[in-house]
Formats: sequence, structure tokens, C-alpha cells
Amino acid sequence: MPNKITLIPEIKDAIIELGGEDTYKCYQCGKCMSVCPWSRVPSIAFPTYRIPQAVKLGIVASSEDTKELAKEIEEVFRCCACEGCLKECPHGVNLPIVFRAIRRILVDYGSYPEELKGVVSRLFSTGNPLGESKDKRADWASELPVQKFTSDMDFLYFSCCMPAYDQRAQGMAVATAKILLKARVSFGILGELEVCCGESVRKIGAEKVFKELASTNIKTFKDAGVKKVITTSPHCYSTFKHEYPELGAEFEVIHETQLFAKLIKNKKIIPNKIVNAKVVYHDPCNLGRQNEIYEAPREVLKSIPGIELFEIPNFSHKYSLCCGGGGSGIFIGWDMEERIANVRVQQVFDVFKTQCSSLVDKHKTQVSSDKSTSDDSTNPEFILAVACPYCLQMFEDSVKVLNLPIQVKSISELLAESLYK
Repeated sequence: MPNKITLIPEIKDAIIELGGEDTYKCYQCGKCMSVCPWSRVPSIAFPTYRIPQAVKLGIVASSEDTKELAKEIEEVFRCCACEGCLKECPHGVNLPIVFRAIRRILVDYGSYPEELKGVVSRLFSTGNPLGESKDKRADWASELPVQKFTSDMDFLYFSCCMPAYDQRAQGMAVATAKILLKARVSFGILGELEVCCGESVRKIGAEKVFKELASTNIKTFKDAGVKKVITTSPHCYSTFKHEYPELGAEFEVIHETQLFAKLIKNKKIIPNKIVNAKVVYHDPCNLGRQNEIYEAPREVLKSIPGIELFEIPNFSHKYSLCCGGGGSGIFIGWDMEERIANVRVQQVFDVFKTQCSSLVDKHKTQVSSDKSTSDDSTNPEFILAVACPYCLQMFEDSVKVLNLPIQVKSISELLAESLYK
């Protein structure tokens, strides 16, 4: 006899009330699972199409066995919110929103991963997920002639927490600022006055903390006279554009790659230094699939002399595979065999092996014999280009672990390299 399942209508009602009403539209066709990035990870079975049915029955994270409950909770926080499922669903079921509703209940009861509890705590106390001092938020610009934002400036530049505090990601903010300065764009920063956009904490399910962060930024921007915002992170871009208006925000937002493409088109900046590189561009979920910004990043890369751009067959544009960092995934320490980013960088390397096999072999030989390739201007670099600080971090970790001859660079870093001889 199968184990008896206890149905709990109260759980269903609570999830529906917190935004999970899309569960009623699901008829379990399974198309969501076919495009879920976890389906590409051999060691993981993550049947996403079962979630709506579990909600309807009220059996989400309801086990009375401690170990089983912990496993169920882990599964709830596996969703990367990439929205690949939403794009393929015949009925438009927004599974990431359903997962968010479930997470809100778990967060309210304190039943969620310890790593994420730390993130929520740091965001609440310091305004950023890394727990760094607010006074250091503008330190990345300390050696640049970047001014504090004033109401007569055209743009506020919002760097995102990672480029503000993370040592590697700071290169993205520095490169962006240098490009804007080169183009004589009227912009400034608010530094310690701003806080995290709150995107990750909302995905975690800590709705109250999200609303506090968002309200702080909205008031700060309004008081400063901000009308247009440039973002480095697609996560900030999407949150400002689609979620802040719920709380009264009225400013416009543009992603930096959109602005870069416009500046290049209008000849405000002219990339002229050759960047000798074979490049694959990764479409970030929040920029591409969720906001349909596909061409601007590619236009920027194509404008840089020396770059040869390749696409990943079957996994490009709206079919781009998530890096695994979205939906709070960047803060969860998945085992290495469970990393979606590993699958993605392997896809990138396979493109280089197919298109440039002899050059890849040369790179691997030089790396294995400890010979530097940086002094050989005829030897192109293999670069995975990104437009998101989460992707940068996730992919760099995977490239190191898999020991692949690939560099991960942001579009802003590549463009700045071509602008400054």
C-alpha cells in the first residue's frame, strides 16, 4: 500500500493568496521541465511541472520527517527564476512567481537555507548582501573623476552591490564609468545613500525586506531628482523597470549595453584598439529572455575591432541557459556536480573547440607547459562575454574548476579596453 498523503488546504490557500494563482492554469504537460536549466545537469531530477499540482493539494514542504522536509525545502529554493518555463508554457504559467509565493511562507516561518538567512540579515542591517559598510559603496570609483549625482545630471549610475563591493566585479563598474566619461555622458553616483535594489531578497521570499529596500531607493532617488538610471546588472534593470513602479517609482531605466550601443551608433565613442579575441556572448536571463534585449550587447561586441563573435547552437538568445545565479542561486553553495554554470561554460568551450580547434589545442599546450600567451599578439584569447555581475562570478568559478582556457569578461571591460589605448 502507498504511504498516505495528508492534504493541507491551508497551505494551498496561503500560497494562492501570496501570488501562486497560476497553479490553476497548469495541466502538467511537462514543457517547463524540458527547458528548465536543471534538466541539463545529469545529477539532478527537478520535476518542475509537479509543483503546481503539489500546491493544489497543499503538500508543499509539508513532510513531518525532518530529513525529508529539509530535502523538500531545498527543492523549493532550486528554481533560478530564469523564466525559461514561462516562455514555453502553453498557458503562460509563471512558475518563478509560484515558487516565490511558496518561499514567502517558508521565510515567514524561518524554514529556509542558512546561506539565505545570512543574506536576508545582511541586507536588512547593511543594505547589501555582502554585509559591507555603506560608507564603502562608492570606493570602486575612488580613482576616477566620477561626481556625486546632482539633479542637473542626465543619469544616475547604479552599479549594483556586486560591482560596488566584490573585488573582481568592481572592474565592471570601473569600465562602465570610464566609457561614460569617454563619451562625456552627464552622470553621477549616490554611493552610500543607495542600497541594494532588493531583487534577490524578493526572490528569496523576504518580501518585507524587499519593500523596505525598494522604498529607501525610491525616496532617495526622488529626493535627489533622479529621472533616468543606468544599470550594470540586468537584475537591477528588471527590478527597477517592472517592480519598483508597484511602489510608486517614476524614473526611467536603461541597461548599460543599450546606452553603449546608442553611443557607438551616434559616434560618441569609437572603439579603435584591436581586441584580438574569439568571443561567445552569454544572454543573461533578466536581460534577454525577460526583457528581450538581445541585439544591443551583440552590436557593442561587433563594433570592437578584432573580435570574432560566435553563437552557441540551440542555446542562444531566448534559449540561453541560465548561469544558475538567479533566484538567489548565487548565494547557495551547490555542490560542484550540481552547478548549472559548469554546463554553460562547457557549451561555450565546445563552440571554441568546433570553430577554432587548432587554436584551442595551442592554448591548452601553452597553459599545460606554463607558457604565457599574453605576450603573443597573434594568439587570440577565448572569451566568454557577459553583461551581468552574477554571470561573471558564476562562470569564473566554473572555468577555474573545470580548468578551461577561457577568460570571462564583461562587455563593459572589453569596450573600455578598445577605447583606451
